[in-house]
Amino acid sequence: MYDPTRLAALVAVAETGSITRAAAHLGYTAPALSQQLAKLEREAGATLLVRHHRGARLTAAGELLAGRARRVLDELDQARHELAQLAGLSGGRLRVGTFTTAGVHLLPPGGIAAVTAGEVDLALTHTYEPAVADPPPPGVTVEPLLVEELVLATAVGHRLSEGSGRLPVAELAGRPLISSAPAHPPRRGVESALAAAGATPAVVCESPGYALVCALVSAGLGVAVVPEMVASLSATPLAVRRLEPAEFRRTISVVHRGDRATAAAATLLALLRSGFGRAAAP
Repeated sequence: MYDPTRLAALVAVAETGSITRAAAHLGYTAPALSQQLAKLEREAGATLLVRHHRGARLTAAGELLAGRARRVLDELDQARHELAQLAGLSGGRLRVGTFTTAGVHLLPPGGIAAVTAGEVDLALTHTYEPAVADPPPPGVTVEPLLVEELVLATAVGHRLSEGSGRLPVAELAGRPLISSAPAHPPRRGVESALAAAGATPAVVCESPGYALVCALVSAGLGVAVVPEMVASLSATPLAVRRLEPAEFRRTISVVHRGDRATAAAATLLALLRSGFGRAAAP
């Protein structure tokens, strides 16, 4: 009999190509995982992996056992879900994917493709407007949880932050803009909308992460258009002003399998609905 924990360790090494990364993924130290793998090799009576300077690779015996192990682990996982449903329980193993902003606020850091493939049970995802969203694959439900505006973030005391009313987006014409990376969908959508409103931005700096965008804005290097949640969670002081027209939005959604969701997934889904509802109330 092979220990499922050791089989999971072998599969993790196969998927990550490294004992260190596999250990981090499973919540072990690298030496502890190495001990589990050594015991598995003794049980199998064969060398299952070869270590090298870039990590580790599976031998032919290791590949064979890892392939079988995946099927065994999947069956055990399915059995746990079915037993939980049979007993009317909402507990059990639950795989959740999210994106960075919501992950910082609600969950540990996935997407629609991951739910479709069965890699996660639920995923938090987001879309930006103005933009055209692709329809979800069959069998997958995308349920909006929270719609938030994109707002103008400036350094405290910046002239554009003055006033309580909405700032016409045309006022951003020629202003130094801190923006996300060129391939980031929010940047394409926001900048094309700004250009359509006659406010072609002057991008002075690019960053793929909102944390750095906010830090650069706070330092007075430019302004940025970011989601409200991003501005409120900024580690550096910012001034925030709403824009006119109020068409720049981000919709945060939960992706799930509808009535095919497990009991545990249904419970978390209810908590997310409640949690995001409270977050939207203020």
